[in-house]
Amino acid sequence: MLMKLRSLFAALAVAASFGQVVAAQEMSFFRIGTGGTAGTCYPIGGLIANSISNPPGSRACEDGGSCGVPGLVSTAVASNGSVGNVNAINGGAMEAGFSQSDVAYWAQTGTGLWEGQPAVEKLRLIANLYPESIHLVARKDAGIASVADLKGKRVSLDEPGSGTLVDAKIILEAFGLSESDIRPEYLKPDQAADRMRDGAMDAFFFVGGYPAGAIAELASQHDVTLVPIAGAEADKLREAYTFFATDTVPAGTYDGQDADVATLSVGAQLVTSADQSDELIYGIVKALYNENTQKLFAAGHAKGKMITLENATQGAGIPFHPGAERFYKEAGALE
Repeated sequence: MLMKLRSLFAALAVAASFGQVVAAQEMSFFRIGTGGTAGTCYPIGGLIANSISNPPGSRACEDGGSCGVPGLVSTAVASNGSVGNVNAINGGAMEAGFSQSDVAYWAQTGTGLWEGQPAVEKLRLIANLYPESIHLVARKDAGIASVADLKGKRVSLDEPGSGTLVDAKIILEAFGLSESDIRPEYLKPDQAADRMRDGAMDAFFFVGGYPAGAIAELASQHDVTLVPIAGAEADKLREAYTFFATDTVPAGTYDGQDADVATLSVGAQLVTSADQSDELIYGIVKALYNENTQKLFAAGHAKGKMITLENATQGAGIPFHPGAERFYKEAGALE
């Protein structure tokens, strides 16, 4: 009888310890909406998902293993981009996603692209990742040296429904122009570049990381110039719209570009919902800016080198998630 009791207690002890292990290894999942598989957001999203994941049984960070959030399994999900990601976060289909800073601002405030739609008031910023530069490309012989010189010219503002179109209108207005002051067209950048090759387009706007393929190809075949978006007008823009940041396209980025060109940028941002727990988002941000993770980003993708603590709080536009804000204040990146 005594032996049976001992065996029973031993079995109960094993079961209890097994239950503790299972409890300690409970997993949570964190889906990140990115963009199309051919773009920059998808591979960067994969790097981020790997860096913040730390499944049960992973090697410790200090031993060369994952420096992510214990028990977290994150995946990068291909998507249609900023608008789709914001809607997915709002609807609970994604825990986080990539968004241009301007789109995030419009969604959170119910303005711009979100005019007439309910504002996504719970949208919160995890981190600004890397800049997407605003390119204003012009034919070299069109006599366009500044935004103000676009008056009377044939200018493509990008297609309806795009963030670039809204940005272009804002920039025109800052320099004293409206759509009625130019001869506007609404084409994708590659279509606008084709029109420029044919001599039927004077300038076009494009928002994206440099070097942009369509512009690089155009510059290699035709004399074009990158028009600066700078000066007092640009400074006022940044004051009025906090999602804009100063930027520079370095000399030599495109054929025929002999000098640095000052411009503005919008951030490629990682956003989430205010409903996500403070501790989880704090852990995610801490993992992103861990020294080991930073090395992986720099080695993993050209844009990965720009995912730094210094860039994380630039051009915010929308409120930070409290968990992210706590980390940035502790790290001295926010006051």
